[in-house]
Amino acid sequence: MSCRCFEVAFRGVSKLLGDGAPVFLAAEIGLNHNGDLALAKECISAAAAAGADAVKFQNYRTEDFLQDESLMYTYVCDGETVSEPQYAMFKRCELSLDDLSVLADYAAEEKVLFFSTPSGTTGVDDIMRLGLPLIKNASDSLGNRTLLRKMAATGLPCVLSTGMATLDEINTAVDVFRQTGNDQLVLAVCTSLYPTPSEQVNLRRIATLCEAFQCPVGFSDHTEGIAAPAGAVALGAVYVEKHFTLDKTLPGPDHRFSADPMEFQQLAEAVRTVEAALGSGTIGPTPSETQARAQFGFSLCAARDLETGHVLAEQDIALYRPGTGLPPQAEERIVGRALRNAVKKGQQFTLAMFG
Repeated sequence: MSCRCFEVAFRGVSKLLGDGAPVFLAAEIGLNHNGDLALAKECISAAAAAGADAVKFQNYRTEDFLQDESLMYTYVCDGETVSEPQYAMFKRCELSLDDLSVLADYAAEEKVLFFSTPSGTTGVDDIMRLGLPLIKNASDSLGNRTLLRKMAATGLPCVLSTGMATLDEINTAVDVFRQTGNDQLVLAVCTSLYPTPSEQVNLRRIATLCEAFQCPVGFSDHTEGIAAPAGAVALGAVYVEKHFTLDKTLPGPDHRFSADPMEFQQLAEAVRTVEAALGSGTIGPTPSETQARAQFGFSLCAARDLETGHVLAEQDIALYRPGTGLPPQAEERIVGRALRNAVKKGQQFTLAMFG
């Protein structure tokens, strides 16, 4: 099992990310600002109010990953099927360095961490210029060794999303990352379907990746609802990322399966509840149970009236509340011993009663 924990700090806001730290909850605003900085700011405020530790944007350049302007993308928006050129869709949501700077400043005002996903090495440079504290790749760039080296060479904590990847491909990416000497790595289980059906989430990959690569593992979620991310936390995820929107009916490809402010707040509450319920794994009564043992536990008591000198047998013993006397496990210490004095039915036995 991994044992890594990293500090993620940005303009007066600091969180821990990794094993033993509270789950790091990121609101992926992604494309859901629709190219509108005012809407982006509203998303930041709403995400912070809903319990997000961080907001994530994408500082991509469309040309880094798309040249054919005729490629189409089909998605559902407010109940309607929409088809449009991918190039146009991504272009209208591009953020410049100045845009990113404005949003980073605003996030700092809202006391929430701010980070981003670059599509190329110039995007990593922009992230460094702004002093952002964390970098996350997109799953489709896991095989981009040049980008991975650039991300790792920053020395910043990085989250590598693993959607669509084989174990061998993940192994190659991790090797490329670690060869730079940067060990601040979190892998994220992800399924690159939008939305993702529950039967294709495969949360058990969390344990598989943790064991295989000895690093913290998180979950980048594309399901509808909050069950999958809450389950991910129960299975050991230290990082949870959920798409976030102000309104599921807004135009755009990702709003439908994103969490709105109310749903994200429910997610945050569920994550914190699960994380509190996980505990330490230590076997034994909790502090509250220790107090309850006296009230709800059982003591060794006389099953009937017993005379002085009687040699105690198993059938002479009954178990009655409260649990303030000898516990059931002490039975072998008194069976076969003679009573110093008579004992009434229901009376708790003590060691002093026996010769």
